[in-house]
Amino acid sequence: MLLYLHIPFCDSKCHYCSFNSYVEKFHLKERYMQALHTQLKENLDRFGIQPYSIESLFIGGGTPSTIPAEYYAPLLQTLQPYLCADAEMTAEANPNSATYSWLSNMQQLGMNRISFGVQSFHHEKLKRLGRAHSRDDALRALTEASELGFKHLSLDLIYATAFDTPTLLEADLAQAFALNIDHISAYALSIEEGTVFQQYPEVAKEQLEQTQWLFRTIEQHGFKQYEISNFGTYVSRHNLGYWKYRPYLGIGAGAVGRIANQRYYPHRDIDAYIQTPCFSTTETLCEHEMKREQIFLGLRSIVGLSEHLLSMSELQRAQLLVNENRLVNNDGIFYNNNYLLSDEIALFIED
Repeated sequence: MLLYLHIPFCDSKCHYCSFNSYVEKFHLKERYMQALHTQLKENLDRFGIQPYSIESLFIGGGTPSTIPAEYYAPLLQTLQPYLCADAEMTAEANPNSATYSWLSNMQQLGMNRISFGVQSFHHEKLKRLGRAHSRDDALRALTEASELGFKHLSLDLIYATAFDTPTLLEADLAQAFALNIDHISAYALSIEEGTVFQQYPEVAKEQLEQTQWLFRTIEQHGFKQYEISNFGTYVSRHNLGYWKYRPYLGIGAGAVGRIANQRYYPHRDIDAYIQTPCFSTTETLCEHEMKREQIFLGLRSIVGLSEHLLSMSELQRAQLLVNENRLVNNDGIFYNNNYLLSDEIALFIED
């Protein structure tokens, strides 16, 4: 079982961000965290979550580091009986708000993994992306987290922008690998509706050769690619859990959860969520929809695709791809050796 907590507060709105986040409602922080706690307790009971069954917690956003650590304490106290002994516990953080005090206090609450939204170490690129932190902020936050002894540290990088040059990307990777990290998430810039960049679609500029070079260079540093955007000497249990199609609780405004064939959606609007945190709309997934999701997820990751999931005609098409060296079949599992073609391969296979 996976658990996701959504924090919808940000110091500023990045130009590419379409996530459910607010920069003008900080006065609601305490009430929001209380509502989050209410939904958490209700969901644990409603879905019959068993003790020691939650193997990973991921606090995402928004920007979780904008919330004082003490506001998380009641939630983590409630969660304690449900967490596995070795649970992976991740909090996202932005370098400008992840102070030494915040990091230390979150560690004392049980967090053992921090994922930093760095995106770049280049001043001009950070500015053009609308990021609120500087290169120095990122270096300070990652150094302090390392000195505090966090077990796992990750950082995000954005590529495929019109601002990128080979020199810039090489410098970003060199700086990243000079730090004490064991995980990198590399995301191609995408243009989303309702963002600043929607008016400037030309800022997204992916080049296949550049993407292949980026992936190859990251792996040459010993960071294995285990999903289309994730690399590490450590594989995040939470990230991989999604690709394995594990059930997950989604707590917070704009979060999503899935238990068995039921996908549920709490209120997205923060004010409505605070008023009725236990409300959710539910979508019932049919067998075909669940199978389709497993095909797409498996082919985008090291999870792969089990023969048992496929029909006879799908098996035949998958075998054609094996014959063309696009897939590998190992003990009844089809593995994709080029994640950049994962969607095309999935569409070719499925009925």
